[in-house]
Amino acid sequence: MSRKSRRGEGDVASNTVPQKCSSLRKSGFALLNQNPCKIIEMNTSAPGKHGHAKIHLVGLNIFSEKKVDDICVSTHNMQVPIVKRQEYEVLGMDHDGYCTLMDINGHLRSDLKLTNICNVHSKVELDRLRDRAEEDQMAVIATVWTAMGDEAVKSIRIGKHI
Repeated sequence: MSRKSRRGEGDVASNTVPQKCSSLRKSGFALLNQNPCKIIEMNTSAPGKHGHAKIHLVGLNIFSEKKVDDICVSTHNMQVPIVKRQEYEVLGMDHDGYCTLMDINGHLRSDLKLTNICNVHSKVELDRLRDRAEEDQMAVIATVWTAMGDEAVKSIRIGKHI
């Protein structure tokens, strides 16, 4: 997560788009109980006496991976978070777990700390990846997800230089 959480900057509407609940799909995104989530399960009930089917959504918070569930009427709109993915080259990591990242334009940042949602959890693991990448003349690439004013390193892999 970022050293400075930007949650609360702006309103929910500027970070989301409305989408009809019935058009949401598994592996898509939705704002479930004010949490940006990736949908992992959807169950639709039959229309009740008031004529509306309800959809039970289960998702994983994209920043904490905690399970979140919500129910919506299939004909109503739900908010879908705008999720951006950006790749950076990983240049290193400090002793507190903050990564030094470089974007395609050469801009550096070191405000993102590795968390338990990333596939790499320590400096030792990152150093092993960097050694393998150097042998193959490749780079270590971090994928950063941004949504709702928060951001986190979601994965680190070996890839082509940015």
